[in-house]
Amino acid sequence: MIGTGELIVILCVVLVLFGGKKLPELARSLGIGIREFKKACNGDEESSIKRSSEAEAEPVTIVVEPEQKNKSQ
Repeated sequence: MIGTGELIVILCVVLVLFGGKKLPELARSLGIGIREFKKACNGDEESSIKRSSEAEAEPVTIVVEPEQKNKSQ
């Protein structure tokens, strides 16, 4: 059985490895994965496939810097 001290050490190691900004995203992904696993075990596959396809995509920003032309040519 894991005690309080061991749990605190594990959480500190995870925080150091992944950082504070990635930790909520990691927890959210883990929760979604567990939920999908439970639905698949219960035989509710159709609704889990439907929900994953309806998930909103996050916008992506691409920054393109202009090339600098060589004046020596």
